[in-house]
Amino acid sequence: MPLLPGAEPLSRTGGPTGVLLCHGFTGSPHSMRPWAEHLADAGLTVELPLLPGHGTSWQEMNLTGSAQWLAAVEAALLDLRDRCDEVFVMGMSMGGCLALRLAQLHPGAVAGAVLVNPSLALETPLLLAAPLLKHVLPSTKGLTDDIKRPGVREGGYDRVPTAAAATLPALWRATRRGMASVQAPVLVYRSPEDHVIGPQSLRILTSRAVNAEVTVRSLDNSYHVATLDNDAAVIFEGSLGFVREYGRSGEGRQR
Repeated sequence: MPLLPGAEPLSRTGGPTGVLLCHGFTGSPHSMRPWAEHLADAGLTVELPLLPGHGTSWQEMNLTGSAQWLAAVEAALLDLRDRCDEVFVMGMSMGGCLALRLAQLHPGAVAGAVLVNPSLALETPLLLAAPLLKHVLPSTKGLTDDIKRPGVREGGYDRVPTAAAATLPALWRATRRGMASVQAPVLVYRSPEDHVIGPQSLRILTSRAVNAEVTVRSLDNSYHVATLDNDAAVIFEGSLGFVREYGRSGEGRQR
């Protein structure tokens, strides 16, 4: 099945510091591409994979689940680890959850994590009903384009595939249980006005990641898809500064 416009994965080879970016549920690399390109232009080695079932149709996504999405980013992380001296993981929404899970499963391979409005709990009414709806309703209204900046589209599905959505709680539970195993520093960007993810996810992260240095910064002029919103430059520059601060190789530093 052909990809939606802008859904193509991105891979850029740069210096010895690698960055893996994870996009969100029903989204695609489209929402992360400007961020990935900013980091790559600074000299980093960047991978932005397309998650299974994403970027084509919600019907195809209904044939996949969170175990496959995690496996895809895990494979990308291990590949970067073999090619780079150090790797940072970054993600938005469900992609933030995937990035955290990678930090838990592979603490020796993750130098740090940058998360944008990460999703760690059932906070959306549509997703609350997914385990029941999957038996009678293959899809529900979409969750895309929560962007304050006028005229900007996320490029995701306009329908939520309920069978795929019903696999999210397993990922959330595993990530919440493993939160104390996160050792790498974590930078979190949070939009106070987010119409997709509520405040519970951030509370879980800050209260349970007891063995990690967690920094929270507010995005006061953006909604959920902040990587395409008014505060995008804040995220891009802040994440690059985070790599410069915590990276061992110094790749991406101003020369």
